[in-house]
Amino acid sequence: MKKILVLLCALSILACKEEPKDYVTISGKILNPHESKTLKVYKDKDFEKVITVNEDGTFSDTLKVAEGDYTLRHGDELGSIYLKNGFVTSFETDYTDFDKTLVYKGDGSDINNYVIQSYLLADNYFTDDLFANPNSERLEKAVSAYKEGFQKLESNYKGLDSLHKANGVKTMEGTITSLKKYLSGKIALRDALPEGSPSPTFENYINHAGGTTSLSDLKGKYVYVDIWATWCGPCKREIPSLKKVEEQFHGQNIEFVSISVDDERRSGTKEKAFEAWKKMVKDKDLGGIQLFSDNAWQSDFVKNYKVNGIPRFILIDPNGNIVSPDAPRPSNPQLVELLEEKLKS
Repeated sequence: MKKILVLLCALSILACKEEPKDYVTISGKILNPHESKTLKVYKDKDFEKVITVNEDGTFSDTLKVAEGDYTLRHGDELGSIYLKNGFVTSFETDYTDFDKTLVYKGDGSDINNYVIQSYLLADNYFTDDLFANPNSERLEKAVSAYKEGFQKLESNYKGLDSLHKANGVKTMEGTITSLKKYLSGKIALRDALPEGSPSPTFENYINHAGGTTSLSDLKGKYVYVDIWATWCGPCKREIPSLKKVEEQFHGQNIEFVSISVDDERRSGTKEKAFEAWKKMVKDKDLGGIQLFSDNAWQSDFVKNYKVNGIPRFILIDPNGNIVSPDAPRPSNPQLVELLEEKLKS
């Protein structure tokens, strides 16, 4: 009888032992969710699952997956998540600051938190101030500190696997290469066009308001130059910020000058490019002094300022000398700080 009871207990334990799940359970909450009220989990064209996000931002669902890294999409924001069948995982975030508030819990959380934090880490070292005032010494210090920060980050996540650790190192090295190339270009530009040196000039550019304008016509005032084109997305995204800065400094000793480099390569003919420029200036109610360059990218002013990408912003002082050949964008708060400093002096 005793043997039978032992056997029955053993069978009972085996019967109660849960079989490994062949699916992932994912849940969480998104604060200030997007109006779409959906969370899409996908991997290229191989997998896609759309999860409903409730009115309060919560969500929960199950999905069968092949082990690996998947993309999360909610509204216009993207994230990543490592999934494996049997995982019970969750995350919370705020849609208004998606990346910086994204926190994972449950299975795979060390991997997932490491991936998002390694993505954000560069901002701690390659700061707005470094971008605004780069030099070789500051760049090398930022690179060294970034590498040290990355090593510390790895040690914070004990559940990190070798694959994601290797991918993180690869991302770090790619970030360093890209930022070194970009910032080295900015440093070279400042060396070639140092503060206080005479600014390259433009002459008789067509003015949207009528007639022509030369840089010499603006002598005695600071001149903030925006080099742009109607087809340039990043240029157009700066327009609202530029309008705000123009309004803030209205009536002060500064002119805001926008120079279009539209040409036939995008519009078909120079005439069509010119008409597209006139139309956009009118339709967008663009302020400041709106000029059309004499020879687009081949204009002397554009070439002498070594412009190879737009938008580019330039600040020139009242004497016609360079303040910055690569000034902060209107959307960068450092522009207002720079202008306030110069206009008070």
